[in-house]
Amino acid sequence: MIIVDNVHKRYQTDHGPGKWVLQGVSFTIPPKVSVGMIGANGAGKSTLLRIVGGIDQPNKGRVERHCRVSWPMGFGGGLQGSLTGRQNAKFVCRIHGHEEDIADRLAYIQDFAQIGDAFDEPVKTYSSGMKSRLQFGMSLAFDFDVYISDEVTGTGDAAFKKKAATAFKNLADHASLIMVSHGEGTLKQFCSAGIWLHQGKAHWFDQIDDALKAYKESLIA
Repeated sequence: MIIVDNVHKRYQTDHGPGKWVLQGVSFTIPPKVSVGMIGANGAGKSTLLRIVGGIDQPNKGRVERHCRVSWPMGFGGGLQGSLTGRQNAKFVCRIHGHEEDIADRLAYIQDFAQIGDAFDEPVKTYSSGMKSRLQFGMSLAFDFDVYISDEVTGTGDAAFKKKAATAFKNLADHASLIMVSHGEGTLKQFCSAGIWLHQGKAHWFDQIDDALKAYKESLIA
């Protein structure tokens, strides 16, 4: 279970505090429920994912995680640019206490990311897509109760998108997803519930179709 309670978020700008991206966001995600996050560009979807994943903090409010939650797959941050992809992956393996089977996990990450020789080159030379692939592979190399995905299924060529979709399907029997995607079909395929972000507020729907309907209606209102 993940509880988001009265979360507010805004960022500092050169002219002082910016506008509120999230304002009083509250919802509870039950165990084993996969959720699609929907909203217009700039609605705060990626910001909320980072907060739920623990790599960003709210200005006000709190998030309770009663489960193991991944960092957002597709998030290009959290990587040390001067280190290679392999070195970054090895560091994460050690943080998670996997010294004994580190070789197997590195092999999995390298195979999944499909970035070739770049795995042994500095991450600062990577494109944003290559960083996303590496982060995706690193996330899947560890066991979480909830995986967070930020537009991962839109990353890479058709073969990689198919691999990503298969990976999500394989997670279904033992983990859940919190997913941002502009693909309606992708959201319907992997998510049962939905969260519609609009004007800094979050609206929970037990059915993903109802969340998509509310979002579409807001575009023509």
